[in-house]
Amino acid sequence: MKHFSSSHRLVEPLLKAEGLEASRHNKATPTTAPPFTIALSRETGARGNSVARALGERLHWPVYDQELLTRIARELNLPARAMSYVDEKPVHWLQECLEALTSKPHVTEMAFVRHVVLAVHDLSQKGQCIIVGRGAPLFLPAESTLRVRLTGALEDRIRVMSQELGISHNLAAEFVARTDKARIAFVKDHFNKDPTDPSCYDLILNTSRFSVDECADLIVQALQHCTAAH
Repeated sequence: MKHFSSSHRLVEPLLKAEGLEASRHNKATPTTAPPFTIALSRETGARGNSVARALGERLHWPVYDQELLTRIARELNLPARAMSYVDEKPVHWLQECLEALTSKPHVTEMAFVRHVVLAVHDLSQKGQCIIVGRGAPLFLPAESTLRVRLTGALEDRIRVMSQELGISHNLAAEFVARTDKARIAFVKDHFNKDPTDPSCYDLILNTSRFSVDECADLIVQALQHCTAAH
């Protein structure tokens, strides 16, 4: 199995090669701040999608979670369902799944991650949107991104997944552990960052303490503070 060691340095060279680093800053004049994007990182079962939807309703901003996968599937000429097998998985999993799901040998995990990075970057250029996961808080520009991490007590997160998936507590516990591990490996493999590192975020919210609506309200307040500072 070929492992792309260069994946650790994917994002920076990719943005430079595509001419995107400069374009982000050049589009903003000295008197005009770039539009803000909210990027959410979440532990499994921390109600990330629910918080994102509540935010979208408050701000009237589009939310990109599964929608992002649909876009990437279209660009890769793959069925949308194929993306669910490779999304936020570590390198070896991505490679195996993509090889199994497509007859196109040029579609590799590097192609998938490239499309993730470019799609997320393109959305952030327009701003005023909410992007869930996919490492977005870890590579989008800090000056125009509110980077949020949602966490929660393990038992609470297991209970949420048990209810959402209609499975037993034990199966939900396995799902939470497996999914968290895969998401962390995905970010470390491709972005060389630890998504559990609090220094990567502007705001960390405990969904065991705050409800979905309270989290959304707090994020809106943080966004207002960021935009006022600009």
